Amino acid sequence: MGDAADLLPADGTVGALAGRVFDPAVGGPSVIAIRAEGVVDLSARFATMRALTEQADPAAALAAADGPVLASLDEVVANTPDDVRDPSCPWLLSPIDLHVVKAAGVTFPVSMIERMIEERAGGAADAAADVRAEVLGLLGGSLDDLVPGSPEAAALKELLIERGMWSQYLEVGIGPDAEVFTKAPVLATVGPGADVGVLSTSAWNNPEPELVLVVASDGRIVGATLGNDVNLRDIEGRSALLLGKAKDNNASAAVGPFIRFFDDGYALDDVRRAEVSLSVEGADGFRLEASSPLAKISRDPAALVAQTIGPHHRYPDGFVLYLGTLFAPIQDRDEPGHGFTHQEDDVVTIREPRLGALVNRVRPSETVAPWSFGIDDLYRNLAQRGLI
Repeated sequence: MGDAADLLPADGTVGALAGRVFDPAVGGPSVIAIRAEGVVDLSARFATMRALTEQADPAAALAAADGPVLASLDEVVANTPDDVRDPSCPWLLSPIDLHVVKAAGVTFPVSMIERMIEERAGGAADAAADVRAEVLGLLGGSLDDLVPGSPEAAALKELLIERGMWSQYLEVGIGPDAEVFTKAPVLATVGPGADVGVLSTSAWNNPEPELVLVVASDGRIVGATLGNDVNLRDIEGRSALLLGKAKDNNASAAVGPFIRFFDDGYALDDVRRAEVSLSVEGADGFRLEASSPLAKISRDPAALVAQTIGPHHRYPDGFVLYLGTLFAPIQDRDEPGHGFTHQEDDVVTIREPRLGALVNRVRPSETVAPWSFGIDDLYRNLAQRGLI
């Protein structure tokens, strides 16, 4: 996973950075601030990350809070991967806890087209190249400037229906309603340095590097972090009704490394200008690099939040929202025409200069450390510590 400098934003600890660690001394998770002096335990002030994200000004509340230094960030980072961990010392967790984990799909034209390809290919990787040529030929031109829900988008929909090309993915890609789904249960996300899970039955899959918004219960966007919305292309391609099986498995949602709260130096406009980069390094020597500029997103981040929370749906503990990805790899890894798919022990690095880097290793969902610390465990632990 590298050292602390590899995980931190380009401006180091200047921003309002918060995260979570598992602290063996108290037998549970603690909210932390990432500061120049090290990893500062704020659990006496904020029992949960939800409590911090609900503050009127989380960045100011974070700056005003203090507590003991648990360790240096280098020490905590070095102790985080499962295979080198000293269980008597703290390690990093996903920075979120009670937040509902939501994800927006098909928010970039390229990913929309790739979802159509999966659908028309029936989840078969070897058929994807021929289907891709057919779909791109029929669509013609670029969809980058098409506004979802606009009259122009409606006209394109009618044209595609006439040509037998309409798809449920086009509906959410250019129609008025975004695809927003629940990615993972509360407390099920994994953090930096953890293994991410891919079902062993999937033969066509990939990481999805995404920017993740942190949203308070009243709908305020209070910060951002990074995420890997692991995608099983063959399973979802067989049927969109298998979305849950494709998206929600052990360790299939990574978030981190830290939340960066909005302040005078970092705001929603910085999110809109973000460029998320990805590298995949395989034990076989394979390397893949790509980038996903948020400027190419088809729906504004604030609009996606507005479709998620409102009079139609409330989230009393807040939520996080994966914004979708431009990344849809077609580079062949093994057999020609089969495109990219993960192999065990791939190391996935998702990076954005203002947010740092989220690094995870790929393992089968059936063999990664199982999700075992739930909401009841959390509240029993907080009660034992006198924090609630």
